Amino acid sequence: MKVLGISCFYHDSAATLVRDGEIIAAAQEERFTRKKHDSEFPKHAIDYCLREGNVNIGGVDYVAFYDKPFIKFG
Repeated sequence: MKVLGISCFYHDSAATLVRDGEIIAAAQEERFTRKKHDSEFPKHAIDYCLREGNVNIGGVDYVAFYDKPFIKFG
């Protein structure tokens, strides 16, 4: 099972790819954009994690977001 975890729209956006309970890759978006505490959607971090895991988005079983976005956006 492959799970893509995403954190964004607060501060320090990031992505992690976990396969069968093992962390395959993890990265913060600021490492790619060079924008300290980048809170934008972590497109670059996601791309990196998928490349490292040798999987495309169609091969991911679940995508998890760490927070309830409607509370944060409210």
